[in-house]
Amino acid sequence: MDWLMGKSKAKPNGKKPVAEEKKVYLEPEYTKSRITDFGFKELVVLPREIDLNEWLASNTTTFFHHVNLQYSTISEFCTGEACQTMAVCNTQYYWYDERGKKVKCTAPQYVDFVMSSVQKLVTDEDVFPTKYGREFPSSFESLVKKICKYLFHVLAHIYSSHFKETLALELHGHLNTLYVHFILFAREFNLLDPKETAVMDDLTEVLCGGGGGGGGGDGAGGVVGAQNHVKER
Repeated sequence: MDWLMGKSKAKPNGKKPVAEEKKVYLEPEYTKSRITDFGFKELVVLPREIDLNEWLASNTTTFFHHVNLQYSTISEFCTGEACQTMAVCNTQYYWYDERGKKVKCTAPQYVDFVMSSVQKLVTDEDVFPTKYGREFPSSFESLVKKICKYLFHVLAHIYSSHFKETLALELHGHLNTLYVHFILFAREFNLLDPKETAVMDDLTEVLCGGGGGGGGGDGAGGVVGAQNHVKER
C-alpha cells in the first residue's frame, strides 16, 4: 500500500527564524474566538462500552473531513507561487513517495498528497472496516498516528501561512475550535509525538493549555527548539 511507504520529513528551511515575524494567530483577540464553548476534554474521552479502535476510526475520519473542509476555504490562496514549499514557521516538510523517493513539492501539492492518501485509507474496508464482524488490522493505531501527523501539518500550515485569509473570511473561530478538538483528542490517545507538534507549541499553550501538542495525556512539557528539526519516526 502506497500509504504505508509514503513518508514526510521536516528540516530547517535555511531562512531566518520566523519568530522575528509577528504571529497574528497568537493575538488575544483572535485566540479567544470559538464557535462553541463546549468542553472538548470531556468530549474526546472514550465512552463506556465503545471499542477503542471504533472510537479512533470514527474521530479520525471526522477530523480528516473537517481539516479538508477548513483547508478548502483558503485553497485558492495556497498556490504553488505563494507557497513554494510546505512550510510551517521555520520548518519545511518533504513528501516521500512509495519508493522512498523524495518529492519536491509545493504546499498545495503536499496537501493534495496528504488528502489523497488519507482518503484512500479511510475508505479501505481492510483498514477502516465498517461492516459487522470485520476486524481492524494490527497496524491500525500506527496508521491513525500517521494520519494525525499529516493532518497536523495541514492545520499548522493554515495558521502559519493563511491565517490572515482565514480572518478575512471570519473563519478563525472555526479553525481554533477544530484545532483545540483535534489536539485534545490526540493528547487523550497519545497520537502525536511532541517533537512533531513543537513547531506550534505557542499556539497550543494558548488554546489548549499545557505545552506540547501531543505525547502524555496531561499535555505537559513541550520540546524546546524542536521546531528547527523534526525527526522522521
